[in-house]
Amino acid sequence: MLILCTGISARSQMAEGLLRQDGGDAFEVARAGTIPSVVRPEAIGAMREIGIDISDYRSKHVNELRAKASTM
Repeated sequence: MLILCTGISARSQMAEGLLRQDGGDAFEVARAGTIPSVVRPEAIGAMREIGIDISDYRSKHVNELRAKASTM
C-alpha cells in the first residue's frame, strides 16, 4: 500500500503504524510526501498510547520512492 501525503508528519505515519501492526506481513506499506517534515511528537505520543512505536519513522520525499522503484 502506498500512502502519499504533503508533509508526511502525522496521519500518514500513524496509518503506516496501524497497517503494519494489523496487517503484519500480509502486504507492504510505503509512504512519501511532496514536502516532508519531521514526525509530529503528538502523533508519536498518540500511537505510543495504543502500543505502537513510530518514533523511528522518518518522512521521505516521493522522489526517494521513485528512485527505489526504478532499481527494482
